[in-house]
Amino acid sequence: MANEHGKILVGKIVAPQGIRGDVRVQTFSEKPSDFQKFKVQSAKFKTDDFKFVRTVPNSSVIIAHISGIDDRTTAETLRGTELFIDRDTLPTLNGNEYYQADLIGFTVVRNGDTIGTVAGFQNFGAGDIIELGNGEYVSFIGADVDMEQKTIAVK
Repeated sequence: MANEHGKILVGKIVAPQGIRGDVRVQTFSEKPSDFQKFKVQSAKFKTDDFKFVRTVPNSSVIIAHISGIDDRTTAETLRGTELFIDRDTLPTLNGNEYYQADLIGFTVVRNGDTIGTVAGFQNFGAGDIIELGNGEYVSFIGADVDMEQKTIAVK
């Protein structure tokens, strides 16, 4: 999701992998290989952007090795780290395409009734879920997005 500094959340380090400093990353990017192209940043690091040296797709996560992280103990300290990219580095979209971050603040309706406002998106493995401002969740699967009206109609 987007934050107030023009950054887009593209992944989260969920666990170390092995003993050589690799990490498991839950990716919110359509293509896991994007992590090697983007200048991925994290609020956890006070230094410059870090770079993924390699990524290997593995079911619902990617296995990544980050420059300078060479042992499991150091990799463990990264658990929960959110990974961001600058919004302006994303490719331009065509037609009716959008980034989920663009939908934050949209009104969510069901059967013509407003049920909330988009606060974020989650994916626990069974598809994208809209997180509403009131803390409730609704499925994003099959939803109709109206960019002009800034609404999302859910089933």
